[in-house]
Amino acid sequence: MSGVKMSASTMSASYRIVLTGGGTGGHVTPNMALIPYLKEEGADIRYIGSVGGMEKNLIEPLGIPYYGIDTARLHRYLTPKNLLMPFHVIHGITQAKKLLKQMQPDVVFSKGGFVSVPVVYAAHKLHIPVVCHESDLTPGLANKLSTPYAEKICVNFQEALAYVSKEKGVYTGTPIRDELLRGSREEGLEICGFTADKPVLLVMGGSSGAQALNEGVRKALPKLLPRFQIAHLCGRGNADLSLSGQEGYCQIEYANEEMPHLYAAADVTLCRAGANSLAEILALHLPNVLVPLPKAASRGDQILNAQSFEKKGFSIVLEQENMTDDTILAKVSEAYENREKYRQKMAEDPAGSGTQRVLAVIHEALKEGK
Repeated sequence: MSGVKMSASTMSASYRIVLTGGGTGGHVTPNMALIPYLKEEGADIRYIGSVGGMEKNLIEPLGIPYYGIDTARLHRYLTPKNLLMPFHVIHGITQAKKLLKQMQPDVVFSKGGFVSVPVVYAAHKLHIPVVCHESDLTPGLANKLSTPYAEKICVNFQEALAYVSKEKGVYTGTPIRDELLRGSREEGLEICGFTADKPVLLVMGGSSGAQALNEGVRKALPKLLPRFQIAHLCGRGNADLSLSGQEGYCQIEYANEEMPHLYAAADVTLCRAGANSLAEILALHLPNVLVPLPKAASRGDQILNAQSFEKKGFSIVLEQENMTDDTILAKVSEAYENREKYRQKMAEDPAGSGTQRVLAVIHEALKEGK
């Protein structure tokens, strides 16, 4: 991998920042939300992700130089692949150190994912200030490994402050892309081929889809469709071709530019409880039913996220093991019928988008670094 050739215009930037994070959309989209503001400030922005990672396809179209390093995910089941992880991490640290020496950034911002661990550690060794962001209520393994080397840890949930040191933790919320707040309901309806006289249910399974959620919704279509039009974000490769042409049901494997309009068209959403989706739902005041990923398939972070939102009066929670045709219809109908109550509760919350608060923490780290 070659370093970045620094032009005169690059060197005159107000500061240089390296963003890192990847593996899922949730580790990338908050970085994407920061980029327009960083550009406006005149920052020289670089991105370090994994070799061949999905984050590369999201970042490069934004005109940000992208560098891939070696990384490996720790699997939560017994597999020989876990034995190789330390070697991948050591190699990743060596690569990250080389890149950071070439780039000489003033600050590193890490959104998490295993690719961020070598970058954060390398930055610490090179005395470059690091700001981390944790979206979930409890820190994931990557952030647990990274936060000892960070100056500040931004968190999305107030409750998350209990899991980080008092000196480092800052409640900021999560950066949200501005365009998500500027969607057109008319365009959303047009994308899906829907009418304006029937409520829209937006089903989201996350950036890669959710098999159990996809299957549950499709089984419930005969009961849901008389009441709702359904925009179903099912994940790449997860469309059911046998349902193509079903009136009132639109399958979308992946949405990027369309997402603001789909949100604007939605009257209620049924989705997983990933932290970034919840941050967007909260900022949009979108009535919702959450189906958190079960403990058996995760570390339980989505369950805690969902419980927090339910306790605050923002959401209805439906456990995956209790998901049937009837319970899906009942919970979605309840959220829709009481939509004004949920919108009001979310409107009262001060969190909203955390973009400006995260930027303020980055600026503070820059000052302390200098």
